[in-house]
Amino acid sequence: MLTVIHGADFHLDSAFAGLRPEQAAARRRESRDSCRRLAAEARGRKADLVLLAGDLFDSGSAFRETGETLREALGQIPAPVLIAPGNHDWYGPGSPYAELEWPENVHIFRGALEAVELPELNAVVYGAGFTGPEQTESLLRDFSAPADGRLHLMVLHGEAGVSEGRYDPLPKEEIAASGLHYLALGHIHKPGQLRAGRTLCAWPGCLEGRGFDELGERGFYQLELDTSGARLHFVPFARRRYEIREVDVTGREPLAAVLAALPEETAEDLYRIVLTGETDEKGVDLAALREALTDRFYALELTDHTRIARDLWERAGEARFGLAALDHRDMNGWEGSI
Repeated sequence: MLTVIHGADFHLDSAFAGLRPEQAAARRRESRDSCRRLAAEARGRKADLVLLAGDLFDSGSAFRETGETLREALGQIPAPVLIAPGNHDWYGPGSPYAELEWPENVHIFRGALEAVELPELNAVVYGAGFTGPEQTESLLRDFSAPADGRLHLMVLHGEAGVSEGRYDPLPKEEIAASGLHYLALGHIHKPGQLRAGRTLCAWPGCLEGRGFDELGERGFYQLELDTSGARLHFVPFARRRYEIREVDVTGREPLAAVLAALPEETAEDLYRIVLTGETDEKGVDLAALREALTDRFYALELTDHTRIARDLWERAGEARFGLAALDHRDMNGWEGSI
């Protein structure tokens, strides 16, 4: 049984837009540290093989310190590590993959499809890398693994189940015809998988969320594989999570409503709280609410989508003018986001 760690889309040196400059810098440092943490996971889980499916760097001009941190971490894994560069960190002159001297256990696929023989694992790993920001033709086209009793795996950066696209489109019929036991992908930031023919194809999503379009748990896959089949397990890994929570404050004090809607542990996470429902004529004091909540989170956004209670307008005898439909944005000329 082969134990494989499959990760992708680290996006090291991301800008972390939306955070205060000091927080963004801290998040970039944490992202570098995730390289060491992932290496420790690989050692602790006794991985036989590590597959990294591209966009490990957010661009080809990563800080040298970042590349050196990744190189050092991967060199501490007592197993082969195979990397397929993606559209953000494509292989070319000046890229970290070309500029740094990588450890002996690390193999980088630097262009066209090639095979790496691993006789000690009774396995062959195939891969290819982006050599530019786009790859409109499938890197899997016309490939077929031999039926020779060995395990056949491939690592690519690409999109499964599509016939056209800018980032290595991989039609389902090509995946099925490949005869691979496992196809390790990157590029899509939400975990997913599909099966085509005998091939299990999966993408673990990004290792750490970087904004409110990457919510919840983030991590990597652990694969247990032999010639009889594969078992795939998602491992939550991100140090911090992004979450969006809608809170109805109708008939309730806003702070109490928000606290009741939150899980116990939120101090490490980044939250966007959207207030909905009806309030009295005073509305929501967002500044006071932020002050009361700020210590509960690593970062907090508050958005006010509440409206004045309908019966307040009706009691004022003004509903006949259609004013009951107005909300705070109509009354005050602002959206109430801070």
